[in-house]
Amino acid sequence: MNFTEIAWNIFNQSIEDYHVLDNVNTLINNPYEKDSLERILYAKNWIDTVQWHLEDIIRDENIDPTEALHLKRTIDQSNQKRTDLVEFIDSWFLKKYESIIPKSDAKINTETPAWAVDRLSILALKIYHMSLEANRESASEEHRLNCQAKLNVLLMQKEDLSTSINQLLTDIENGNVKMKVYKQMKMYNDESLNPILYQKGQQK
Repeated sequence: MNFTEIAWNIFNQSIEDYHVLDNVNTLINNPYEKDSLERILYAKNWIDTVQWHLEDIIRDENIDPTEALHLKRTIDQSNQKRTDLVEFIDSWFLKKYESIIPKSDAKINTETPAWAVDRLSILALKIYHMSLEANRESASEEHRLNCQAKLNVLLMQKEDLSTSINQLLTDIENGNVKMKVYKQMKMYNDESLNPILYQKGQQK
């Protein structure tokens, strides 16, 4: 199997494992060896899956405002963990390709391998949930047909994205693309960078 086939299987395993209990408070039980890329990929998708359902919950029009605020903070923390883990995956790729000498005319890709993998993880969730809707017996036939049409597009996107990721990794391995990583520099969770947070601290 190539890289994206392995990643896709791991993402879907994580999604299936989560939906055994389908509870955002379920603790992760990562089945892969410590420090392995497979373990990192499973953890990455688990974060995405939990956050997917947190985003569903917070959109309940009847949600208690206090609970909504708590959920928003939880989602912010999840986003930070997601970003940190994506950057960790890029560090893994940097280590893997550190001996590769890019060609003099090597290109720089607009997206790093890990951020493309991040999109693949989210796509796995979209396909899982759209498939449920396309086959939901309680829904109207029109709804199921509309969701099936959307599912077909998502499956096409999965094939295209998988091909693109594999091509990117091959180009890096061959020196045709230079592996370069930029940090996301998230500011809203940083007390020294978010004006609301550091101004509040100065007022104490």
